[in-house]
Amino acid sequence: MMPARRPNVLMILTDDHAAHALSCYGSRINTTPHLDRIAAGGMRFDNCFCTNSICAPSRASILTGTYPHVHGVTTLCPPFDNRLETFPKVLQRHGYRTALFGKWHLGEGPEHRPTGFDDWAVLPGQGRYFNPIFLEPGADGEETRGVKRGYVTDVITDLALDWLRGRDAQQPFCLLVHHKAPHRPWLPDERHAHLYLDETVPEPETLLDDYRNRGAAAAAAHMRVGVHMTMRDLKCEVPVEFPEDELRRFAYQRYIKDYLRVVASVDDNVGRLLDYLDEAGLAEDTVVVYSSDQGFFLGDHGWYDKRFMYEESLRMPFLVRYPREVAAGTVNGDIVTNVDFAPLFLDLAGIPAPAGMQGRSFRPLLRGETPADWPQAMYYRYWAHNTPSHHVHAHYGIRTRAFKLIYYYGVGSDLPDANGEPTPPEWELFDLRTDPRELNNVYHDPAYAAVVRELTAALERLQREVGDTPVGPSTGAGT
Repeated sequence: MMPARRPNVLMILTDDHAAHALSCYGSRINTTPHLDRIAAGGMRFDNCFCTNSICAPSRASILTGTYPHVHGVTTLCPPFDNRLETFPKVLQRHGYRTALFGKWHLGEGPEHRPTGFDDWAVLPGQGRYFNPIFLEPGADGEETRGVKRGYVTDVITDLALDWLRGRDAQQPFCLLVHHKAPHRPWLPDERHAHLYLDETVPEPETLLDDYRNRGAAAAAAHMRVGVHMTMRDLKCEVPVEFPEDELRRFAYQRYIKDYLRVVASVDDNVGRLLDYLDEAGLAEDTVVVYSSDQGFFLGDHGWYDKRFMYEESLRMPFLVRYPREVAAGTVNGDIVTNVDFAPLFLDLAGIPAPAGMQGRSFRPLLRGETPADWPQAMYYRYWAHNTPSHHVHAHYGIRTRAFKLIYYYGVGSDLPDANGEPTPPEWELFDLRTDPRELNNVYHDPAYAAVVRELTAALERLQREVGDTPVGPSTGAGT
């Protein structure tokens, strides 16, 4: 049954914004006062995770409420089939006015353009930070391309605010504001370029990680700060003559300052949207969500980028404010994933989720109620294997509140961006209670034999439940 007053939905999604670069999540390196407004007025989720830590698969999962092997966007290569059911389509059919502005990154052309939106303007591919090109629907049904002058985060917010001001106030709305920032190459605007100039940003504890006590995958990855960065990343020549530890420290300061400057622009623009809701009298009736398509390594383990199932990459920020239902300043520690977002939005609008959606609405959690049967584990899979750009090994695994089990299965798929040289299969187990930084693989420790058996069985159950298929040897190998 639909509520008497259906809430508006405003979802702000960024690209690669790690939770530990928000002050409401305890950041040691920056402050985000406007994002903190959402947390202060609503709920912060501390255990929100992505099911595939790469942009396009995560975005498709958010839209469809399904896992990558179901919606088909398993890597950056396969485009999104826009005939698939999405939560904006369902809301649109039930009387919502829908719009999308910003990053799409799910393919271009008629069969991949956004559908389920009354209005949209999206960046082609990754888009650019300054004077970005936008694709928009033309009057003849063809896409139009045009440059919009300015800084991309400001421009996306301008488009969203213009749409809000011109909307039909009699209809509830669903507005998706999808920022490019803070994606590589981290180009700040003039307004924020001065930040951190005379400061030394604190280094993460694991910046100089030497990758001992883990499987071979960690050392093999080409994501090391400085070592695998380019002049475009650092805005200077890479001092290759530096010893690696010194190079990491030098490059970290250059990288992280630009990253945080880009985040500061996001934060300011979130403030503009929140201010509009206040001024227009919409704050009480609008579900405001802030998230990112995955986490990001901010020098953690000496890395930038994402892809791994390690915490900094796996964890997504998720803040929600809805005064009619969510108590201000609350925190939730239950496990939720990006597959659960779509059912949540539909539930809040009083609309049943379509049968094909695999996620579960976590609306009870917003009210401070954890159902007795709430999932105690989540399933993750990264599909691309050992490709030239990053050399991250394909893997899947399970995370509970206390442990993480990861299986690097050693082979790719038939996709052109997923099939590097095979590698020997290997397992990792981390005890998150005693090793939250994931520095010590205890998979082969006899003291954890029972945990290995239990988690291996749980991983097999989860794979069956979501309909995914194990790869290579049985998931019980090595136990």
